Amino acid sequence: MAEQIETLARFVAETTLAQVPAEVQRYAKLVALDTIGVILAGAERHEVRALRDRLVPTAGTGATVQAPGWPASDPRTAALLNGIAGRAIELGEGHRYVSYQGAMQILPGVLSVGEASGRTGADMLAALVLGYDVGARLGAAMKTRPLAHQNGQAALLGAAAAGARLRGLDAPQTSLAMRLATTLVLTPSYNNAMNGATTLNVAGGMSGVALSLAPDLALAGFTAQDDAIEEALAKLVGDGFDASNLLDGLGTRWEITRNWLRLRACCNPIYAALDALEQTVADLKAKADDVARIDVATFRFASVMRHPDPPNYFASKYSLPHVAACLVVRGSTGFSAVDDSALADPAIAAMRHRVHIVEDPAMTPSVPALKPARVTLTLRDGRKATRSCDSPRGDCLNPYDEREIRQKFRELAGRALTPQGLDEVERAVDALERWLSGAVLPDLLRRHGRADWR
Repeated sequence: MAEQIETLARFVAETTLAQVPAEVQRYAKLVALDTIGVILAGAERHEVRALRDRLVPTAGTGATVQAPGWPASDPRTAALLNGIAGRAIELGEGHRYVSYQGAMQILPGVLSVGEASGRTGADMLAALVLGYDVGARLGAAMKTRPLAHQNGQAALLGAAAAGARLRGLDAPQTSLAMRLATTLVLTPSYNNAMNGATTLNVAGGMSGVALSLAPDLALAGFTAQDDAIEEALAKLVGDGFDASNLLDGLGTRWEITRNWLRLRACCNPIYAALDALEQTVADLKAKADDVARIDVATFRFASVMRHPDPPNYFASKYSLPHVAACLVVRGSTGFSAVDDSALADPAIAAMRHRVHIVEDPAMTPSVPALKPARVTLTLRDGRKATRSCDSPRGDCLNPYDEREIRQKFRELAGRALTPQGLDEVERAVDALERWLSGAVLPDLLRRHGRADWR
């Protein structure tokens, strides 16, 4: 096996939380808070609720499903359900330079296994940070296939590493758990997203299952081939694997800080176009009835998200015409604006067909260093405004203010928690490293859940 893989395993097993800089720990806790809020809001989606109703009655105990009634479940089922819920509303974080949504594929498993096994908050925070690092680095070394969505691929291996850390496995056992997890790696397609196929979100939830299962496989004596990771990522789910830069900045460049966070309830690649559109609307003080057309030029990956009539809620998150129409008509692209009602709004439906999108071939080679877009807004009276955006707000190059992320948490989690509960959970997550056990969060959720959350 590549020595770099073994070094990653040692890094996960042997790095102490004290070796993680305080500012990295602080940011990781903000990412955790954001992720918890997204899970709580996503728990309301009808397909998530229906799956929960089917799985919980036959599940075990030990962990908490973050959903109405706070049902008990075994850690694998809880991680699966919470991960699927978090993926359902397209508001979780992701990595700036790699197709990788690590927090939503690692944190649900960390919370459920941490609760079930009585791990401390320090254990859980370390597992999140170190597992995230592994998944991002493997994702960067892997050449992804054009249609492959990252859910359940490199992130699943990062989740396995996080699970190994949480369970206290040593370096050889951690390596084994990661290699065993390659048999669980999945093959979701981006076409799921554009077509509104919510099966895509199951792949994200399965990473939480792997976080719990892979360490047990290692401890039970299952074996894996030495080059399992290289083979899986280079030949089975990917088209190549180059480990030469896998360890660059290891222990000094923390991947969880190189991410983006979302306030717009849509796929991140279309953020630059939306930022530019928002500027043109402000420049012209435009109202929806004033708009004649919106022309967008952007990089290839974003330009394919052009379906003017998305078939359902999930597909609408991947439709630039739809989200742009929400921005112009409703003045927002947040959770409450890009909702189910937006699909039936006649003003939004009409506006979608005024949005015209093309690839600018000069922009495509600049990705991922840049994620550019150029937007021209034309009004019925002939006035025009053009704006460009190379790196949208929300990523590590142009981050949101922390207060905006905390307000997002309060908006999303406020559907499930009382005002006092919001305060208590926020304070608790800010002090995650001081938790004596993983029961801290579920105890707060049960104590402060809203009686009217259904």
